[in-house]
Amino acid sequence: MLRAFLRTEAGSTTVLLGATVLALLWANSPWGDTYEAFWHIPTGISFNDALFSLDLRHWVNDGLMAVFFFLIGLEVSYEVRLGQLRDRRLLAVPAMAALGGILVPAGIYLLLNFGGPGAVGWGVPIATDTAFVLGVLAIVGARCPDPLRAFLMTLAIVDDVLAILVIALFYTDSLSVPALLAAFGLLAAILTLRKLKIWRAPAYIVLGFGLWVATLESGIHPTLVGIALGVLVFVYAPTDQKLLLAGEAVQSFTSSPSAQAAREAALRVQRAVSVNERLRLRLQPWSSYVIVPVFALANAGVVLDGEALRAAITSPVSIGVTLGLLLGKFVGISLGTWVPLRFGWGILPGNLVWGQLFGGAAVSGIGFTVSLFIVDLAFDDHPGIQSEAKIGILAGSLLSAVLGWLIFKLAWDRGGVCAPPDAEPEEELPELLSVPVGPGDHVRGPAKARVTIVEYGDFECPYCGRLHPVLEELRRKNPDVRVVFRHFPLRTLHPRAASAAVAAESADDAGRFWEMHDILFDNQRFLTDADLAHYAAQLDVEPWTDVSRHTARIAVDENSGRDSGVRGTPTLFLNGVRYQGALDLGSISEAVDEARRSTTVEETPQPPEMT
Repeated sequence: MLRAFLRTEAGSTTVLLGATVLALLWANSPWGDTYEAFWHIPTGISFNDALFSLDLRHWVNDGLMAVFFFLIGLEVSYEVRLGQLRDRRLLAVPAMAALGGILVPAGIYLLLNFGGPGAVGWGVPIATDTAFVLGVLAIVGARCPDPLRAFLMTLAIVDDVLAILVIALFYTDSLSVPALLAAFGLLAAILTLRKLKIWRAPAYIVLGFGLWVATLESGIHPTLVGIALGVLVFVYAPTDQKLLLAGEAVQSFTSSPSAQAAREAALRVQRAVSVNERLRLRLQPWSSYVIVPVFALANAGVVLDGEALRAAITSPVSIGVTLGLLLGKFVGISLGTWVPLRFGWGILPGNLVWGQLFGGAAVSGIGFTVSLFIVDLAFDDHPGIQSEAKIGILAGSLLSAVLGWLIFKLAWDRGGVCAPPDAEPEEELPELLSVPVGPGDHVRGPAKARVTIVEYGDFECPYCGRLHPVLEELRRKNPDVRVVFRHFPLRTLHPRAASAAVAAESADDAGRFWEMHDILFDNQRFLTDADLAHYAAQLDVEPWTDVSRHTARIAVDENSGRDSGVRGTPTLFLNGVRYQGALDLGSISEAVDEARRSTTVEETPQPPEMT
């Protein structure tokens, strides 16, 4: 589910960016007056003499965005019950990071605006825009490992929840008691239906719409309705019984195809998956490709003429929002990550290093959707300040994206591993290669090489990808060096690595292992089954021949790696001795020279030379 969610959000970034640019072009065009005029067109619903009316912008902000927050509620519910939010140790660090990413930006903003007319806007720089963040991470590619994406996704969920609480507590002007009582009554009706296990979609739709109207009339922002209803939707892991019934229904359809059997199989399969997951699958594209871009189109249109820009440059509101997003998010998330790790309150997924965490903290300063949302609430009656705040959002988000990209480019693998001080000490690892190089290995270089480098690698590992050209350059400069590649896919961190290894072994059946090896490392961001089939077609080989045999062959490499003390990738052995230096060309070259001086050519039979 996480990877599907990431693909949808990252893919929608282009649409969201396009809507933002269109809004800016529209507001700054010769027809710029029509932008505000259009979004203030009143529309409504009438029942006899009763009329419920909002302008188009409020229908988007209060209506469509309730669906966006309903989706957040679904995500929170899923993660709490089945996802990463179940594990308190894994939740502690992103939760504290999200809290730091709210307190520090708000503090910076208030330092510049306290006591002034813009002070009420302290909530503007506190939110992170998940869609834009994932879009930047997609550009970063392999430098952002999956554990970091998982950490940032958890952080974004907590960030959204905290931002919604801020909206509810600090951006509610007045309350209508009758409407509030009506909202509570409708919510109680929904809870009763849920308790009685009555699952009639029309009933929930009617009650949900009534709850939305009552909440809107009460003075509380209706986005709370969205997240509350999302949290209430049932989520569960498929039971063995439901999976068995689904499997039997599919088997029955396969043996005796008919419309009735097809309907029964579809129903059984559907019932095996929770309503929460089905709704997320259906609503995610609508939210990502329609609702959020329409919201951007309705709210991002700020005039950027000389007068507006001059006012923004000296405005404490613009400066506060920009610095809050750029520096506040970076400092707050970094400190919020360090504190729980320092005191042992939590852990991080995977072996993340501080360079990666700093890059994630920087791109989290991209605040857009919820930030614009709060601007509309905080400065509804002050269009001038509203414009300055929006300019600050655009500037801060753009600078945060650039800062994050630079950190990922220059320091993505720098710094120590992020772990609590009381983490388990590193085990004593063997120094020698447990299984010598033999005829079954993948060898590149002369048969009687004086130095043999054995690499345990993973085709999806960014460190292995960075090492690949280093080893090629080393081999080019040293004709008496050969490289041996052994598979060690890190399945929990790199879910496509094992499939890529099988594709490489299939290519080996046609004598084209190293060609596939090079293609895979050159295309680490694109290792889906469709991509692997495409690469196999380029080499004119079958991608999935005798999968069980190739899987067993990969397991042999993995077992030899574990016996040799391999715990991560890449791990190198030079002439059978573990290499523990830096993975740059100069350091490995020095180790090769030392190995060359201390060993002689073995007279034992060697595998044939391969290039």
